[in-house]
Formats: sequence, structure tokens, C-alpha cells
Amino acid sequence: MALNPITRSKKPNTSMPTLTHLLSLLFIFLLLFILFHSPPSSLTSSCSSSSPSTTTNPKPWSGGDLRDVTFSWNTLKLTGEKPPPVLLKIAVFSRKWPVSTAPGGMERHAMTLHYALARRNHQVHVFTSAPPPGDPAPDDNLYPPPSLHVHHLPSPPGQWKSDVAWELFDAESARGVFDVVHSESVALFHRQARNVPNLAVSWHGISLEALHSGIYQDLTRSPDEPISPAFNKSLAQSIYKVLDEIRFFHSYQHHVAISDSSGEMLRDVYQIPPGRVHVILNGVDEENFGPDQSLAGSFRAEIGLPSSAKMVFGVAGRLVKDKGYPLLYEAFSKLAARHRDVYLVIAGTGPWAKRFEDLGGNVVVLGALPPTKLKAFYNSVDLFVNPTLRPQGLDLTLMEAMECGTAVAATRFPSIKGSIVVDDEYGYMFSPNVESLLGVLEKAVAEGAGRLSERGRACRNYAAGMFGARKMALAYERLFLCIKDEMYCRYPLDFDQ
Repeated sequence: MALNPITRSKKPNTSMPTLTHLLSLLFIFLLLFILFHSPPSSLTSSCSSSSPSTTTNPKPWSGGDLRDVTFSWNTLKLTGEKPPPVLLKIAVFSRKWPVSTAPGGMERHAMTLHYALARRNHQVHVFTSAPPPGDPAPDDNLYPPPSLHVHHLPSPPGQWKSDVAWELFDAESARGVFDVVHSESVALFHRQARNVPNLAVSWHGISLEALHSGIYQDLTRSPDEPISPAFNKSLAQSIYKVLDEIRFFHSYQHHVAISDSSGEMLRDVYQIPPGRVHVILNGVDEENFGPDQSLAGSFRAEIGLPSSAKMVFGVAGRLVKDKGYPLLYEAFSKLAARHRDVYLVIAGTGPWAKRFEDLGGNVVVLGALPPTKLKAFYNSVDLFVNPTLRPQGLDLTLMEAMECGTAVAATRFPSIKGSIVVDDEYGYMFSPNVESLLGVLEKAVAEGAGRLSERGRACRNYAAGMFGARKMALAYERLFLCIKDEMYCRYPLDFDQ
């Protein structure tokens, strides 16, 4: 619903929400969310309970029904040393599938997960949109294992049609029933999902988180800058989208939250029964990301950084406003004026690239890097910075940096502080404003590269046990087995060890 805050009339039209009414509604909505979203431990710290802890690092859990746990399944001891007790036939609905050498974050996640499951010899069938014409072939290490089958829709490239994908799914089902169906977000529409009892949907961002994102982005607006009509419209739409999601999300039988905070939102605000919400953090391919100091020096030399550099910061991703680059631009401009031997390396493209280039020799804009270069990039920086203004989802770049043993600095959002930067030793967190970000950058410079290296080793130790693709795939495998047969919902079982 479009709003017009400057329209005046002698008698207000009570059928149309004014900006004041809308903001009042928003305030009440967020207040209720905060109350619902308060960590259970803070409300019942003096009470004992036999239920597993809801914190990221729960107390040791002796076992039981996996459907009862509210913490991340990545914390479970799943070794994968033994083959799965049964091989599954898995259907995957994904709007896009990576076919080029530089896929996006969402595509990288989908590929990483389902390649790992296929390497466990599960039969994985992916239903996705057709690739763009002339898209380059993937690198050798991206070629799929034999048990992964990709079914492209007979539609224009990049155009997703859930009904057409469902027809392909039906045709493949006739050749053998699927044990489990997996939808990446709303790739499978709820009108179809309500009739699929063995369905699990992974939410890579929900409208409640997007509403928060809009608020954070507007707070970066200067005091003399008017609220744009587009923001008024998006704010109104966001509230109704949240209400709509709360209603139709119940059509999906099982929900995978990719962060601890989104799991709480699904249970507490969206009112999904706890036994149908499962937290499984995203993961990155361990073979492509890891510490390698031999790459650091060579990559710095390759991109023209001087050997005398005191500190090197790195960022990666689309260079757009909602990723926080206006904040970083202002903060680093001030930092570089005070510290001439501090550098910023940017891996990505977007509208803000030219502005960063104009800052001079202390900034190196590399453009989009292929996956084969990302490991060297992460190893070459002293601190990886993620200034995002989007709290939805869980950014893979932070996980990739930590896997490479690099300390991180990130926006203080529930998803990040609850699932990634869970210990102060891993780096720094800042509020989404210039002053807070600048303070963190100054602190990093004061601590020095040696201290950041120590933080990076702590990051690697944590990430190796939590963010690996193998651990993520084993957690999904366990969930899919549980969906197929309740006997696999018990933990631990013999094949877990």
C-alpha cells in the first residue's frame, strides 16, 4: 500500500494508514517481537529444565529425540565415518543452480550442500530454472557427482515457474517415490507444499528480518534527508508480508532455520511448533577454504599491496547500499586520513566501486573474484569486515573467512552474534553506524596484525567444527532420515559414532 505523508486534508481519511499510524503499529510490533524474542535463558535462568539449551553453545546433551532440540544440529557429534543406514532419493526445488565459475552466495550454498549429499551416494534430483545462454562451464571441481541429477525447466533462462517444476517432479516420482523433498526458501509454493508431508524448507531470510533491514537502512539517512515515498511503501508492504508469512508458513511441514535467531523467530513469532523447526547453519567447502600463509604474501604482491602495509582490511560481496558500503566508505575515509599505512581490499562489483576507487591508493578494488581466488584473498587480509545492513540469512563470507583463519568484524545482528561471532575472541562487532564501525577499525589497528592473527586462529578452531560443508550435509542427512522414518529421530545411533 503506497503512503503519502505530505497529503493534507481538513478531515483525515481513517481508512488509509498515515505514516504516524504505521510507525506506531511498527513500534508495537517490534516491541512484541523483542518480548517474544528474549532468550529463554534470560527469563528462566533460575529454573532447571531437562530440555536442551537454546544457546549456540549448549550444555552437553546426552541424547534423545532430535525433534526436541532447539540448538543448532551442527553442534551434534556426527562423524560421517560410517555410510548412511539407508540411501535416500531426494528432490530439491531451487530457483537457480550454479553453472558459472562465480556463483552467488545462495547458489554456492545449494550446490555445496547437495553435492555433499550426493557424494554420500544419496540420489539427488534438482529442479531448477534454465541457465543463461552462453554461461561458461564450471571449473573441474564443480562437476557434479554421478548421483546428482539436474532437471532444468523448459522455460526462458532464469525464469522460475513452480508449477512447471512440479510437473517435472511428478514425472520423476513416477519412476520412484522420493523419500524427502527439500525446498530452498519458497521455490516450492505453499499451495503445493501443504500436500507434501515429507517436505523440509530451508529459509534463507524471512520477511521479519527484511523488515529489520529496512529500518537499519533508513537509519543511515541524514537528518535533513526526507523519507522517500519508496521507503514508505516498502515499510507498509513489509508488515503485511510478515503477517502473510505467519499464516502460510504452516503449510510447510518441516522448517530449517539457518541461524539460531531465525529459529527463535519461527518458533516464537511465526508460531511454528518447536518440533517442526530445526536449526542447521550453512556451511562452506572445507577443501576450498583453509589457512595457507604461503598464499598471503603472493596474493598481496599480485594485487600491488606494499610490503610495508601495517594493516590490511578485506570486504567481499555486492557493493550496494544494503550491504553497508556507505558506512564503510565514510569510516575508512576517516581511518585512512589518520593511518597512511592501512589498506582496504574489496572483492566485488556494484555501484559503490567507483567511489572506493576514488579514495586513492589505500583502496584496491578487485572486482568479482572466481572461487579459486577466494582462499588467497581471505588469507591475505588481517581482518575481514562485513558491514551488512541486512540481518536476514547468514552470510557465507564470514564463515569462509573464519575457515581460512582470519579474524572478522561484523554488524551486531542477532543472526551473526548468535551463530557466528559467538565469542569476543573471534573479532569485533559494531552497531550499523559510521561511528561504531570506525571505532572497531581503530581498535583493530591499535591491536596490530599479530593480535589479529591470534584471533584468526581461534576463528579457525571454531569454524572447523561448525561451518564445514561435511558437517552441514551430515546434519541435513540426519534430518532427512528422521523425516523418512521416526526411528532415525533418536540420537545417538550406532552410525553417528
